[in-house]
Amino acid sequence: MSSRAVSLRGAVYIDQMQPQFAATVATNSDGYFPVAGEAAFWLEVQPGIVINRLMDVALKSCEVKPGALRTERSYGTLEVHGPDQGMVRQAGATILASLGATSEDALRPNLLTSEIIRKLDHHQAMMINRTRAGMLVLGGDTLYTLEVHPAVYVVLAANEAEKHSPIRIVGLGAEGAVGRLRLAGSDAEIDEAVKAVERALKGLPGRANQGID
Repeated sequence: MSSRAVSLRGAVYIDQMQPQFAATVATNSDGYFPVAGEAAFWLEVQPGIVINRLMDVALKSCEVKPGALRTERSYGTLEVHGPDQGMVRQAGATILASLGATSEDALRPNLLTSEIIRKLDHHQAMMINRTRAGMLVLGGDTLYTLEVHPAVYVVLAANEAEKHSPIRIVGLGAEGAVGRLRLAGSDAEIDEAVKAVERALKGLPGRANQGID
């Protein structure tokens, strides 16, 4: 039997899920719904199918609940969560240890797009709402759009934005080649959220990342 080497693309620990973030994630949850206040650990690897083994390792060793188990093209994403931060941290550490990896072995986040649109047109707002994954965006709002590679880092961006500013999460996608986030709010709310996003992502360790692979 042969197996490909596993590449750690991204690992994210969230200490306390914010209300909108938890609700948005739960909307598309594959397993047990997360709730506000719980901690979570997210992982993205390549090849994708190995997330089945990694989820097995976590659930057999720690008191956590599985929320996501997804393969998208060649990548795999998993999420576990629970009310005990220590147990969630242990689950993440156990998964990484089974890979023989640490967080420094992940790719560093690469912000591919980070844009602010002020006073959004009413018609464009309605178009965005047709495919929203969270709250409504309204005409006249300020809209922030983010694309980050690898995709898993978008969950940290969304949670940190909500933690530091009363924005609305309009769109959140953590699968595929890149993660995508849309936030709406006032000028001041979005400006504060963007600072939180950039601060969180730029502070993460990891390997050099040149972009989409």
